[in-house]
Amino acid sequence: MRIAIGSDHRGVAAKIRLMGLLERMGNEVIDCGCDSDEAVDYPDIAADVARRVSHGTVDRGILLCCTGVGMAIAANKLPGVRAATCHDEVTAEMSRRHNDLNVLCLSAEMIGPEVQDKLIRTWLETPFEGGRHARRVAKIAALECECEDADKTS
Repeated sequence: MRIAIGSDHRGVAAKIRLMGLLERMGNEVIDCGCDSDEAVDYPDIAADVARRVSHGTVDRGILLCCTGVGMAIAANKLPGVRAATCHDEVTAEMSRRHNDLNVLCLSAEMIGPEVQDKLIRTWLETPFEGGRHARRVAKIAALECECEDADKTS
């Protein structure tokens, strides 16, 4: 699997560690920054990862910041991106099973390395169930089209 990963300055250490985990799991990892603890604006990193997912150049994305929330908000602005912050294995599993989540956002500071590892493993290993959930994911995608249509008429 091709996975883009990015973090703001508060998530650099976690990102570097998780890149090793992802590679050991057999994934191709694309580092979208940042590379130091010098302050950066998380929407820039989120946009880079989310564009790659949106354009299909990667299969999935992972984003890290202090809470993961800002990254999720920014990433969800790109068409076809379904990003959410997960803090436990249940939300990581259900985000895949029911929502076909393609961008996982994690807190770099509020959960520890062991939990981060478990969440990533769960998220990568859980398949999308499809069925009634596919219909719902399609309705979410249709909302993106509705927003695009509104932009054209204004």
